[in-house]
Amino acid sequence: MTATPHILVGVVPGQSDTVVTTAARFAKLLNAHVVCASVDSARLAIERQLDGSVISVSMSAELTDTLVERFDPDLEKHIGAIFAEAGVEFSTRADAGLASQQLSLIADEIDAEMIVVGTRDPGIRGTLHEFFSGSVAAQLSHRQHRPVLVVPQAPVGDDEELPWEEGAQAS
Repeated sequence: MTATPHILVGVVPGQSDTVVTTAARFAKLLNAHVVCASVDSARLAIERQLDGSVISVSMSAELTDTLVERFDPDLEKHIGAIFAEAGVEFSTRADAGLASQQLSLIADEIDAEMIVVGTRDPGIRGTLHEFFSGSVAAQLSHRQHRPVLVVPQAPVGDDEELPWEEGAQAS
């Protein structure tokens, strides 16, 4: 008997439902279980428990708290409705650290068939985040032996500026 395949999906609050619905569509085709992972990039994982939970600390020098990472219950309820409608089983994981590294670790742990992520947030906040941390999708695609599916969240038209061209002056 063959083990159930897994698909890993990187999720964040406020992202387009397209990322989750795309993952659900592929999970249905592959008869796969979906693992949705949310990574808090403002914290650093310091310990992994046997039950899969992660203990983290803040990366801020002013904060010295330690906590167990928790998946956002509102996000879990929202994506749960999408997976229920698609007839796909899913579970959640909460982690901390550099998103591309943590998603890679989880993908290795569950032996994921693929990783599904969305494009970055449109606008200045997404642009600044990508400038400082790099694109999660690009980092994963260059460091993974498994396929990485990048789902566009806010595609631009042919006559629109690309996110990295925002504010560029025409010569």
